[in-house]
Amino acid sequence: MYQENITCFDRRGTFAEVRVRSEDTTATRARAIWMAGDLVPIARSYAAGAAQFIDRLGVGRGDTVLDVACGTGNLAIPAARSGARVYGIDIAPYVIAQARLEARAAGCHVDFDVGNAESLAFMDGLFDTTVTMFGAMFSSRPEATAAELVRVTRGGGRVAMANLTPDGFAGRYFSAHASVLPPPRGRRNPLDWGQEEKVRALFGDFVSSMTFARRTIELRFPMPPSAASKLFTTCFGPTVKTLESLDAGNARELRNEISRLVHTHNVATDGTTAVSVEFLEVQARVA
Repeated sequence: MYQENITCFDRRGTFAEVRVRSEDTTATRARAIWMAGDLVPIARSYAAGAAQFIDRLGVGRGDTVLDVACGTGNLAIPAARSGARVYGIDIAPYVIAQARLEARAAGCHVDFDVGNAESLAFMDGLFDTTVTMFGAMFSSRPEATAAELVRVTRGGGRVAMANLTPDGFAGRYFSAHASVLPPPRGRRNPLDWGQEEKVRALFGDFVSSMTFARRTIELRFPMPPSAASKLFTTCFGPTVKTLESLDAGNARELRNEISRLVHTHNVATDGTTAVSVEFLEVQARVA
């Protein structure tokens, strides 16, 4: 294990120095993926739906909440506004620095730090509720991640997840990537987390009960679909890294397919973009 300080930048200049603890090449690879783009415009596109997710959980004053793979704070910030004591971890230092800026702008306090969903640096049973939206599902070791989500949650507490399903826009989006760059042999599909039977298998006897609901969330962009498509190819880390690995012909094919998907799934009629994405909402009660 080693430690290093990474200074992160945005378009305004230096804004944070974050200590990174890197345990293995898998974590290093994941960090590189999520550092590859500017997650902010993507995260802001579904911030309203993320706040509704927290509202449905009924998080309130006195609760302790952990947001795993928190991104820029879409769940952590509304949870903190409700009066909860909130912590957020993400593997990418740049994203954590942005989350701190977002929380400051929102006028609330969240303890954000760099961390790995597969090895959480918290004591057993510390949190009343552990949440993750479109985050922990991308970990490379799903069994380890499920065990960690449960471990840090107290007995009787909740693990609440929002996981993209293989259906609709998300399924077609990631299938487009796999068609031009097949994943390494043995790599688990993150969209498995969007299938009820596979989530049940991952949590197993760690939980006493589970509930599931299929919901949709809108990604809203104040721009036409052509511009929104470019955001995905320049800001979403997995897409950025995939494009970097392709030759010119395959990169063009992927960009064209992303553009087609965004145009096809756009439901806005006012010149902006609104793409509806299905996800599986999971609530697991820890045994």
